[in-house]
Amino acid sequence: MAVFLQWRKFLFFDKDLVKDPVENGKDFALPGGISACDSGRELSLTSLLHMDGKIWLLTRSLQLTSFQAYKLRVTHLYQLKQHSILVSVGQDEHGINPLVKVWNLDKRDSGNPLCTRIFPAIPGTRPTEVSCLSVHENLNFMAIGFTDGSVVLTKGDITRDRHSKTLTLHEGTSPVTGLAFRQVAKVTHLFVATLEKVHCYTLSIKEYPKVELDTHGCALRCSSLSDPSQDSQFIVAGDECVYMYQPDERGPCFAFDGHKLLAHWHRGYLFLITKDSKSSNKTGFGSRESSPSEKQLLTVYDLDNKFIAYSGSFDDVIDVVAEWGSFYILTRDGKMLVLQEKDTQTKLEMLFKKNLFVMAINLAKSQHLDSDGLSEIFRQYGDHLYFKGDHDGAIQQYIRTIGKLEPSYVIRKFLDAQRIHNLTAYLQALHRQSLANADHTTLLLNCYTKLKDSSKLEEFIKSSESEVHFDVEIAIKVLRQAGYHSHAVFLAEKHMHHEWYLKIQLEDLKNYQEGLRYIGRLPFEQAESNMKRYGKTLMHHVPEGTTLLLKGLCTNYHPSQCTANSEEFIPIFANNPRELKAFLEHMIEVDPCSSQGVYDTLLELRLQDWAHEKTVLQGEAVSLLRSDNTVFDKALVLCQMHNFKEGILYLYEKGKLYQQIMHYHMQNEEYGKVVEACKRYGNQEGCLWEQALGYFARKEEDCKAYISEVLQHIDQNNLMPPLLVVQTLAHNSTATLSVIKDYLINKLQRESQQIEDDERKIRQYREETAHLRSEIQELKTSAKIFQKTKCNMCNSPLELPSVHFLCSHSFHQHCFESYAESEAECPTCTPENRKVMDMLRAQDQKRDLHDHFNRQLHSSNDGFSVVADYFGRGVFNKLTLVTDPPSSKTAGSLEVNLQRELLIHTKRNC
Repeated sequence: MAVFLQWRKFLFFDKDLVKDPVENGKDFALPGGISACDSGRELSLTSLLHMDGKIWLLTRSLQLTSFQAYKLRVTHLYQLKQHSILVSVGQDEHGINPLVKVWNLDKRDSGNPLCTRIFPAIPGTRPTEVSCLSVHENLNFMAIGFTDGSVVLTKGDITRDRHSKTLTLHEGTSPVTGLAFRQVAKVTHLFVATLEKVHCYTLSIKEYPKVELDTHGCALRCSSLSDPSQDSQFIVAGDECVYMYQPDERGPCFAFDGHKLLAHWHRGYLFLITKDSKSSNKTGFGSRESSPSEKQLLTVYDLDNKFIAYSGSFDDVIDVVAEWGSFYILTRDGKMLVLQEKDTQTKLEMLFKKNLFVMAINLAKSQHLDSDGLSEIFRQYGDHLYFKGDHDGAIQQYIRTIGKLEPSYVIRKFLDAQRIHNLTAYLQALHRQSLANADHTTLLLNCYTKLKDSSKLEEFIKSSESEVHFDVEIAIKVLRQAGYHSHAVFLAEKHMHHEWYLKIQLEDLKNYQEGLRYIGRLPFEQAESNMKRYGKTLMHHVPEGTTLLLKGLCTNYHPSQCTANSEEFIPIFANNPRELKAFLEHMIEVDPCSSQGVYDTLLELRLQDWAHEKTVLQGEAVSLLRSDNTVFDKALVLCQMHNFKEGILYLYEKGKLYQQIMHYHMQNEEYGKVVEACKRYGNQEGCLWEQALGYFARKEEDCKAYISEVLQHIDQNNLMPPLLVVQTLAHNSTATLSVIKDYLINKLQRESQQIEDDERKIRQYREETAHLRSEIQELKTSAKIFQKTKCNMCNSPLELPSVHFLCSHSFHQHCFESYAESEAECPTCTPENRKVMDMLRAQDQKRDLHDHFNRQLHSSNDGFSVVADYFGRGVFNKLTLVTDPPSSKTAGSLEVNLQRELLIHTKRNC
């Protein structure tokens, strides 16, 4: 039960007399003797003073019009809110004979509203007085209450006789004092109040079931129906309390004491008129009429917010109606007063002055104030509580301003260490509404760490993104800095901040095994980048696992099937050569086409191992060199750095660096190897023997055997002039004449033999030359007889005409013309002659090739032979070839043919 004395009183309405718009300054006057009134779309009034049966209509511009509704009087009016329909009860005849009339105010009949229906208001067969009237807004139900306790229900279209039926719904002994229809969804209820009881009928069910809600009722005009803000409850105003009823039970009640004369519900407010005096008679049905000398108290209640919005005394109030956005009070002396409700901001300011912030908040909500307005109320309330020292209460109000009020306004107030728990609550709410920035997240986590509230910290970081939104990276940084590594790791893993997770695990927690496991589960690109970043650290502490992960990363990383560049990870193994060797061997086994750096590094590792165990690991290094996957220059440098003899010699041979092979043996004074190298590679590079002779010649040791062997090969292959051999050995004190004796004797014998052969060839060439000259002379001085009987082309007997050449070849003329390329040349001799001519032209073109001659001269072991060859090819003299065109087909110029024959013979002899 709500106690009335606890409710605060306010003056949220301004009272004023309604002035006549026509006569300025005068009060507006109502018709005298008003007995009934109602409002809907305009104000409807009726007067009993003149007993004329008229109904008065008051417009918004305060213009009064009337029409004759009944012959005698009008007792009840009911105007619908959603339709221009007015229902009245009155009498056309003397006696108890009430009639119900339905008026359509929008339609006219001879200037008056159209009466669409008339029917008598009689419950059964006994005439009785009508006590109250109610009409459903859907125009399908009308209920009429009578003084004998009966209720008549009209169902159907109330505006027409044909589409409705009437029945007696309720019967009793106590007069009916109030009726009200309640419509929720498709369910229709009718509340019935009498002096003694309250009932509810369900009209949407065919049997119209009845529920008795209470055993005490109310006086006439002391009941009403609230709006949906109060769940459309039926209000019954008794002298001790005001009761609220649902269709199936009694609801809350309010201890509003006083003798009630009138109860209305208008726009969320409960209007009660009570007597100022305490004396009242509750037994009589009409005892609610007040005497002219009694004051009446009008009280306006706000049941939602639990306060009195207005309270004032009035004389002889007839009714209170709501129309045109205001409330009008009609008095018996013909005056009409208006209650204008103050605007919401004015009401709030009145509450602020009294520090009634809770009530202001409730009022703002009920008035549907926007979020900005509510936020300002919360801020003022929070400031009020803050200055009072109620920091807990203040922070709760500030939390309700989130999204409207700048957070820094609140945060500055609670930065004191003693108020850190309040600041924490505010920051938590800020994050829950996803309005926190990085600074807010940092501040909240610092609050948690200073309070050492691990449970709240865990709750915060483990909350779902739908519950709390914050900058995860900032949170991780703050937690790491505060030493809450496990929380930071959880947050990093949950939100997939891989770099932060690994940084904390490896740098702070030193949990290398877990860090390695985490990297192995990452996508390829992130796993690759993190291994490049933390690979050295992991290799130092978890070498085997790190090596295994790198093998997978560079060969077949699941599930992406991507492969990394193995050469990029070689620096990770700087201090782990054993693991590096295993890694590289795995790489070349899985992928023989691995990068060059992999092979070079593996070669270096194998050479390092060979340096410690020479006999065991030599084969591994050599096999890698033979794989043809190493870079020659790098491999050679590595072999030289480790003095790997087998590798050096192999690479020299592979690179055809035969002089380097011999020099290597010379540096190591391996005399036998020097001679062996000359034998093996002397054919590819003849100067090796010359260099070997010079090498042994510079030795002061007894190298006669090696010198003799070298001289033997030089002599056999004529690699050096004898004079140069003698000059070379002259620098060796141990090389005596006996060493070179055999070489010189053999050389002189071959030279003598060569002279004899040359003299023999000279004699032969002279004889051939003399013979050719005699042939030429014979051709010049003697006739040539052609005795050929067959064609040299078709081998058929010759027939005239025929063609004969001095070379003794004969042809049919048609054969000659068919196959000859030139009329001056024999087709049979042309190919051979052309070869000779081409050789002559080639020699002529090469006469100026001095660079070629010089190179050949310097590279040859026998420069005299080169010079003689060039002399023989006519490089050093000018050859003049005279060719005159032939005068006839049968016989060419003798000089030309002789010259050609000479050239042919010269070629054959050469």
